[in-house]
Amino acid sequence: ETTSEEVPYEYYILNVKLTSKPISAVVSELLTPEQMKMYQVYRQTMGNKPLLFGGGSPDTSGSEDLSGVQFINGTRPGNPQLVELAKRQVGNVGGYPYWSWYGFDSRVEWCACFVSWCYNQAGKSEPRFAGCEWQGVPWFQSHGQWGARGYNNLAPGDAIFFDWDLDGTADHVGIVIGTDGSRVYTVEGNSGDACKIKSYDLNYQSIKGYGLMNW
Repeated sequence: ETTSEEVPYEYYILNVKLTSKPISAVVSELLTPEQMKMYQVYRQTMGNKPLLFGGGSPDTSGSEDLSGVQFINGTRPGNPQLVELAKRQVGNVGGYPYWSWYGFDSRVEWCACFVSWCYNQAGKSEPRFAGCEWQGVPWFQSHGQWGARGYNNLAPGDAIFFDWDLDGTADHVGIVIGTDGSRVYTVEGNSGDACKIKSYDLNYQSIKGYGLMNW
């Protein structure tokens, strides 16, 4: 015959509070100062593909000649002085002083730093961005200053964003010189690690869109 015996026991309610930290809060504890600096550069320029992966411009040819190009002006006022300033940068290799002005200690994928530097030289404190997809595009879109590929009222000084591999992410940015009605002409930093003048068919599928500047 078995007898059941009551065994006394104590129970506890354990309250566990879980807090999730964003990665950015943890990295400072995990990384050395040198690694931290690299991480910050990565965060700011994320989405700018390095040249190896088609960042900058995949075109290794020289700067294009604008002689004979008949530009068609739209109704929006542009900033021809800014464009002249950008054109004077043609021939710069390596992106100094643009990335240095932005605050980086050494070379980064510098197309966006170049565009931001030009705008700053023209008296604009914004937009100021080092990354195309996560900083530049959202700035223009959130300010209602965005035109998709095919937008036909471009003005000198607008920004032009490219998506080379058509994955939906902007990889590169330049400054619009103008359009002749079938092509758009640009000044770009980090085009083969240099400042160059380029042109593209207005329907070129790698044009993601335009940042429309208000002057």
